[in-house]
This record gives sequence, C-alpha cells and structure tokens, in this order.
Amino acid sequence: MKQLKYRLNNQYIFVDGYNIINSWDVFKSDTSPLEDQRDKLIDILTEYAHMTSEKIILVFDGYMVKKSPGTIYQHKSIIVVYTKEFETADHFIEKELDRMGRVRRIRVATSDNIEQQIILSRGGSRISAREFEIEVERSLNKIQKKIKHLNKFSDPIGSLDEDLKKKLENLKKNIK
Repeated sequence: MKQLKYRLNNQYIFVDGYNIINSWDVFKSDTSPLEDQRDKLIDILTEYAHMTSEKIILVFDGYMVKKSPGTIYQHKSIIVVYTKEFETADHFIEKELDRMGRVRRIRVATSDNIEQQIILSRGGSRISAREFEIEVERSLNKIQKKIKHLNKFSDPIGSLDEDLKKKLENLKKNIK
C-alpha cells in the first residue's frame, strides 16, 4: 500500500468510516448493503469537501478482510483508505499521526473514546461522530440554500415580487 504525502500548510481530517456509519442518523435506518452505505458516506464527504479547507482522509477497516493488501485512492476531492488485513482504521490513523508529527492541524472524526485519547496525546484534535454529523449537515444546508438562492435569480418570474406575479398571471388569463 502506498504512503500518503502530507503538506506542511494543509489541514487534515481523518474520518473513521465505519464509526461514522454506525453513528450518524442518516445511516441508522438504512438497510442497504454496507458497500452502498460506504458509497453514500463517500458521496456525502465529497460534497462536504467543497465547503472545508481541510483535506479529508476517509479510513475504512480492512481488518477482517482476508489477505487484503489495503488500498489508498483519490475519489474526487477526498482520499479513501481501506486498511490491510489485521489493521484497524484506528491503528492506521495513529500511525499516520505519528508520521505527520505535531506540526500540522489535524482532526480525527470518531466516537471511539480510547482513540480520542490517543489522538489528543499525539497532537491532533478530535471531533465526535455526532459533532461531525452536525458540522457536515450545516455545510451541506448552506450549499442547498446557495443553490436555491441562485436558482431564484435564474428564473426571471421567481425573482419578481408576489404582487407583480399575480398581475402577470391575470394579464395572461385575460389574453386567453
């Protein structure tokens, strides 16, 4: 498995994928296969990446996958990691924090209490799965509001006040 490269001035957030899937409300009633839920999380974080200055590294356990060599790949604006056999996401994140050192701003999204303590001792900061869910939802809501606002002005009728719209509708009916 290739190694990730980090830049000194970048900000990073490691996301423990299965911890998030098991914690977020959007996945609690989701009965779709785990692969689909992973893809959904990847899509959510890809959209969120447009609203944050942090580089997102999404890590999934490959711990129980027989003979998995692990894989790291770029998916649009995020990095997705599947750890190798016998390596948990927690262990991968800890190892990467050690490699990075304390010279960068690093956050880790997980609700694993032991992992949170390790993160803090290694110079990172933690954000719980619930806090991260709220942060992501707020950012995605901002995107939706901006889209709605832009669409309002791309529709010439939508940008008119209500009184004028009614007058135009009446005029249209009278013409018919």
